Amino acid sequence: MTQAPFAMQNLQGLSALADQYDGYVIDLWGTVHDGVQPYPGAVDCLKALRAAGKRVVMLSNAPRPAEVVCNQLEGFGVDRTLHDGVMTSGELVRRLLQARTDPWFARLGDKVLHVGGTHDLGLYDGLALERVADATQAQFILNTGPDGERGTDSVDPYLPELRAGLERGLPMLCANPDMVVVKGGKRMICAGALAAFYEQEGGNVRWVGKPYAEVYAPVFDMLGVPQSRILGIGDALATDMRGAAVAGIDGAWVLGGIHQEMLGNNAALAAEEAQGAGLRPVASLPRLVW
Repeated sequence: MTQAPFAMQNLQGLSALADQYDGYVIDLWGTVHDGVQPYPGAVDCLKALRAAGKRVVMLSNAPRPAEVVCNQLEGFGVDRTLHDGVMTSGELVRRLLQARTDPWFARLGDKVLHVGGTHDLGLYDGLALERVADATQAQFILNTGPDGERGTDSVDPYLPELRAGLERGLPMLCANPDMVVVKGGKRMICAGALAAFYEQEGGNVRWVGKPYAEVYAPVFDMLGVPQSRILGIGDALATDMRGAAVAGIDGAWVLGGIHQEMLGNNAALAAEEAQGAGLRPVASLPRLVW
């Protein structure tokens, strides 16, 4: 028997939901900006949320320290008065590597093979880690995603070090679970695509970031409101909407980001996709607009 579609509200702006929530967990790439510039109306929407007295925390699967992303947001016109903090998958990776209290992290050594671009090297600042040149010297892999020099269209350029890591049985720490991202209209693979290959080939991968629950704990601490009064907003069904569900909060799905080509602003099709994934966002929005 075909399951009846669930009731996902099709809204044109966030103001229709504002009275129902006191705290907002807002994705960045694909929701607030496209990696190059903010989306039209996004900054004004954040201003409206703050004017309404709402708590706002930005949550990104960026494999970078939160402070780096805060500075980037200021360049997009999102100054620090428009949010109560930023949390990133990279920030949580840093905390877990520093603490080493989690059993998986406690077993890691200090020699790491970095798979990713030089723009992500700030992740290592202040960490007692030694970056090594190849898998034979490494004790684990830290994967922050493809770099521009070798290409962002395919896993293929990264296969030599991935296969070398698999041969040595190196655990992989994935600092960005996203599979793909759209930057300035161009689709490219992310760290999650490399990690998925590694895992499919039998590698041991620890995923840090959305949609995994542990990244929401510091976000909830920053928000300081009951979870029943928190709304998660983002454009990716697999990370933002599933993450909201895993974390036990409502989700509002922005259709104008990573799924734009597939869904357009077709709310009925979006509801079918969400239901097929076993997810039930409370609403869809064309963009992050008030």
